[in-house]
Amino acid sequence: YRKSNYTAFYVAEPFEPSSLGAHATKDFCYYNTLRAWKGKNALFPFNDAHAKTYSVRDGSNWETTLKPRLRERLRYSKNIILFLSSSTKYSCALREEISYGACTLGLPIIVVYPELNQSQIVSNGQLSIWVNLLWDKLPILKEAMTKVPTLHIPMKKEYIEAALSNSELTVQNKG
Repeated sequence: YRKSNYTAFYVAEPFEPSSLGAHATKDFCYYNTLRAWKGKNALFPFNDAHAKTYSVRDGSNWETTLKPRLRERLRYSKNIILFLSSSTKYSCALREEISYGACTLGLPIIVVYPELNQSQIVSNGQLSIWVNLLWDKLPILKEAMTKVPTLHIPMKKEYIEAALSNSELTVQNKG
Protein backbone atom coordinates (compact mmCIF):
# COMPACT_ATOMS: atom_id res chain seq x y z
CA TYR A 1 0.00 0.00 0.00
CA ARG A 2 1.36 3.37 -1.02
CA LYS A 3 0.99 5.91 1.74
CA SER A 4 4.31 7.78 1.82
CA ASN A 5 5.30 11.14 0.35
CA TYR A 6 8.53 10.96 -1.66
CA THR A 7 10.55 14.15 -1.38
CA ALA A 8 12.79 15.04 -4.33
CA PHE A 9 15.45 17.70 -3.89
CA TYR A 10 18.87 18.54 -5.28
CA VAL A 11 22.04 17.53 -3.47
CA ALA A 12 25.45 18.03 -5.03
CA GLU A 13 27.03 15.14 -6.94
CA PRO A 14 29.38 14.06 -5.60
CA PHE A 15 28.69 15.39 -2.13
CA GLU A 16 31.07 18.03 -0.87
CA PRO A 17 33.67 16.33 1.31
CA SER A 18 32.57 17.82 4.62
CA SER A 19 30.90 16.49 7.71
CA LEU A 20 27.74 18.34 6.66
CA GLY A 21 27.29 16.39 3.41
CA ALA A 22 23.74 16.86 2.09
CA HIS A 23 22.89 19.16 5.01
CA ALA A 24 24.95 21.90 3.31
CA THR A 25 22.58 21.94 0.31
CA LYS A 26 19.67 24.44 0.40
CA ASP A 27 17.12 22.09 -1.16
CA PHE A 28 17.92 19.46 1.50
CA CYS A 29 17.23 22.07 4.19
CA TYR A 30 13.72 22.58 2.77
CA TYR A 31 13.13 18.83 3.10
CA ASN A 32 14.27 19.05 6.72
CA THR A 33 11.66 21.77 7.28
CA LEU A 34 8.94 19.24 6.39
CA ARG A 35 10.46 16.78 8.83
CA ALA A 36 10.53 19.46 11.55
CA TRP A 37 6.86 20.35 10.96
CA LYS A 38 5.98 16.66 11.29
CA GLY A 39 8.11 16.35 14.43
CA LYS A 40 6.34 19.31 16.01
CA ASN A 41 2.85 18.12 15.03
CA ALA A 42 2.24 14.40 14.48
CA LEU A 43 -0.99 15.28 12.61
CA PHE A 44 0.90 17.18 9.90
CA PRO A 45 0.15 14.96 6.85
CA PHE A 46 3.76 14.30 5.78
CA ASN A 47 4.68 10.59 5.71
CA ASP A 48 8.40 10.53 4.85
CA ALA A 49 9.30 7.87 2.26
CA HIS A 50 12.99 8.43 3.00
CA ALA A 51 12.41 7.07 6.50
CA LYS A 52 11.03 3.77 5.10
CA THR A 53 14.36 2.28 4.05
CA TYR A 54 17.78 2.48 5.62
CA SER A 55 19.94 5.49 4.88
CA VAL A 56 22.66 5.62 2.28
CA ARG A 57 26.11 7.09 2.69
CA ASP A 58 27.24 10.14 0.76
CA GLY A 59 29.76 8.12 -1.26
CA SER A 60 27.46 5.22 -2.16
CA ASN A 61 27.56 3.81 -5.68
CA TRP A 62 24.80 5.17 -7.96
CA GLU A 63 23.91 1.99 -9.88
CA THR A 64 24.24 -0.58 -7.10
CA THR A 65 22.96 1.39 -4.07
CA LEU A 66 21.49 4.83 -4.66
CA LYS A 67 19.30 4.20 -7.72
CA PRO A 68 17.75 0.95 -6.37
CA ARG A 69 17.09 2.62 -2.99
CA LEU A 70 15.31 5.64 -4.44
CA ARG A 71 13.25 3.38 -6.73
CA GLU A 72 12.22 1.30 -3.70
CA ARG A 73 11.17 4.45 -1.83
CA LEU A 74 9.22 5.69 -4.87
CA ARG A 75 7.32 2.38 -5.11
CA TYR A 76 6.07 2.92 -1.52
CA SER A 77 4.94 6.47 -2.29
CA LYS A 78 1.63 8.03 -3.26
CA ASN A 79 3.10 11.28 -4.61
CA ILE A 80 6.28 13.33 -5.06
CA ILE A 81 7.07 16.59 -3.31
CA LEU A 82 9.65 18.36 -5.49
CA PHE A 83 11.60 21.33 -4.14
CA LEU A 84 12.54 23.54 -7.10
CA SER A 85 14.75 26.55 -6.36
CA SER A 86 17.57 28.62 -7.79
CA SER A 87 19.94 26.10 -6.15
CA THR A 88 18.44 23.12 -7.99
CA LYS A 89 20.63 21.48 -10.62
CA TYR A 90 19.81 18.67 -13.06
CA SER A 91 21.35 15.69 -11.28
CA CYS A 92 21.20 11.94 -11.93
CA ALA A 93 19.07 11.50 -8.84
CA LEU A 94 16.51 14.20 -9.67
CA ARG A 95 16.23 12.99 -13.25
CA GLU A 96 15.64 9.42 -12.04
CA GLU A 97 13.21 10.45 -9.29
CA ILE A 98 10.97 12.38 -11.71
CA SER A 99 11.39 10.01 -14.66
CA TYR A 100 10.76 6.81 -12.70
CA GLY A 101 8.40 8.25 -10.09
CA ALA A 102 6.13 10.35 -12.32
CA CYS A 103 6.63 9.06 -15.86
CA THR A 104 6.84 5.33 -14.98
CA LEU A 105 4.90 4.93 -11.72
CA GLY A 106 2.45 7.77 -12.35
CA LEU A 107 3.03 9.59 -9.06
CA PRO A 108 1.44 13.07 -8.97
CA ILE A 109 3.88 15.92 -8.26
CA ILE A 110 3.58 18.75 -5.74
CA VAL A 111 6.17 21.32 -6.88
CA VAL A 112 7.23 23.57 -4.01
CA TYR A 113 8.99 26.84 -4.89
CA PRO A 114 10.76 27.97 -1.69
CA GLU A 115 11.89 31.31 -3.11
CA LEU A 116 8.55 32.37 -4.64
CA ASN A 117 5.30 33.54 -3.10
CA GLN A 118 1.90 32.65 -4.56
CA SER A 119 1.70 35.81 -6.71
CA GLN A 120 5.14 35.03 -8.17
CA ILE A 121 4.02 31.50 -9.06
CA VAL A 122 0.70 32.40 -10.68
CA SER A 123 0.00 35.68 -12.44
CA ASN A 124 -3.27 36.41 -14.27
CA GLY A 125 -4.26 32.75 -14.06
CA GLN A 126 -1.03 31.58 -15.70
CA LEU A 127 2.16 30.13 -14.28
CA SER A 128 4.74 32.90 -14.24
CA ILE A 129 7.94 33.36 -16.20
CA TRP A 130 9.85 32.70 -12.93
CA VAL A 131 8.29 29.24 -12.71
CA ASN A 132 9.07 28.53 -16.37
CA LEU A 133 12.70 29.55 -15.82
CA LEU A 134 12.98 27.15 -12.90
CA TRP A 135 11.51 24.33 -15.04
CA ASP A 136 14.44 24.81 -17.42
CA LYS A 137 16.68 23.53 -14.60
CA LEU A 138 14.88 20.17 -14.69
CA PRO A 139 13.83 19.28 -18.28
CA ILE A 140 12.26 15.92 -17.29
CA LEU A 141 9.69 17.86 -15.24
CA LYS A 142 8.09 19.28 -18.39
CA GLU A 143 7.49 15.74 -19.71
CA ALA A 144 6.24 14.51 -16.34
CA MET A 145 3.71 17.34 -16.07
CA THR A 146 2.02 16.08 -19.26
CA LYS A 147 1.52 12.65 -17.65
CA VAL A 148 0.51 13.25 -14.02
CA PRO A 149 -1.44 15.79 -11.97
CA THR A 150 0.91 18.57 -10.85
CA LEU A 151 0.36 21.32 -8.28
CA HIS A 152 2.61 24.40 -7.96
CA ILE A 153 2.80 26.04 -4.51
CA PRO A 154 5.02 28.26 -2.36
CA MET A 155 6.96 26.95 0.65
CA LYS A 156 4.20 27.80 3.11
CA LYS A 157 3.06 25.29 5.69
CA GLU A 158 -0.66 25.82 5.03
CA TYR A 159 -0.26 25.28 1.25
CA ILE A 160 1.83 22.15 1.75
CA GLU A 161 -0.57 20.79 4.37
CA ALA A 162 -3.54 21.33 2.02
CA ALA A 163 -1.69 19.68 -0.90
CA LEU A 164 -0.72 16.65 1.18
CA SER A 165 -4.31 16.31 2.41
CA ASN A 166 -5.71 16.43 -1.15
CA SER A 167 -6.62 12.85 -2.14
CA GLU A 168 -6.57 13.82 -5.84
CA LEU A 169 -2.82 14.31 -5.52
CA THR A 170 -2.19 10.63 -4.82
CA VAL A 171 -1.44 7.83 -7.28
CA GLN A 172 -4.51 5.99 -6.00
CA ASN A 173 -6.91 8.83 -6.93
CA LYS A 174 -5.27 10.75 -9.76
CA GLY A 175 -8.17 9.67 -11.92
